[in-house]
Amino acid sequence: MKHYLFILFYLFCNVFIYAFHGSFWVYLFCFFAFSAVVVWGSFDIELGYFVNSITHKRTKIKEVALTFDDGPTEFTPKFLDLLKEHQVKATFFCIGKQVEKYPETFQRIIAEGHTIGNHTLSHANSTGFLSASKMIEEIEKCDNVIKNSGNITTHLYRPPFGVTNPNIAKAIKRTHKVSIGWNVRSLDTIIDDEKKIYSRVTKSLKKGSIILLHDTSEKTFRVLADLLVFLEDKKYSTFTVDTIINSNRND
Repeated sequence: MKHYLFILFYLFCNVFIYAFHGSFWVYLFCFFAFSAVVVWGSFDIELGYFVNSITHKRTKIKEVALTFDDGPTEFTPKFLDLLKEHQVKATFFCIGKQVEKYPETFQRIIAEGHTIGNHTLSHANSTGFLSASKMIEEIEKCDNVIKNSGNITTHLYRPPFGVTNPNIAKAIKRTHKVSIGWNVRSLDTIIDDEKKIYSRVTKSLKKGSIILLHDTSEKTFRVLADLLVFLEDKKYSTFTVDTIINSNRND
């Protein structure tokens, strides 16, 4: 785990307490400050505070990964049409209940050569507060749906909302998953302005970036259309996140 910054902060708190003779208010300040840092670590998947997640690919060439969360949905076929038109393969982190709702679309994702990841059975808003056993159940039930609907298995897992904590870390380990994060977050489920989403993504791109999008709206579909043209103009190729794992195993 990448705890180095947090260990340094903890040591700083101890020095701070010692320097000010450990008064009540100093202890209280350090408690809230350290709590804030832990919360930050829980919500920022790039920090790897509780879980080591793959957030980018180490590469010297201009290539990026397109990843889509929360599908399949009624919009996913349009995304697939666009990806097929541009001959691009992506990674889809699917919610189990959505797979049950749109099994034919899910099967099409697989048939067209895209990579599948587990995004829990229900993507509940309470994910960050579930016990380890409940998280394991969410992951395993999604695995079962993926297996039954697509006759495939996946080791890829993306934490809903990018939230991690000790229970989620334990569930990932018990289910033998590899956590996949991102280093380019579009915020396409929050931002309404398509131009702002597009600008946010294109300005943040680096070699090996993993881009987080959602195949859940017409808005993001239009952003994707512009983004694919941008990638072609800038001579970016694309990769799926499973190739990072396969590459690491071959090293």
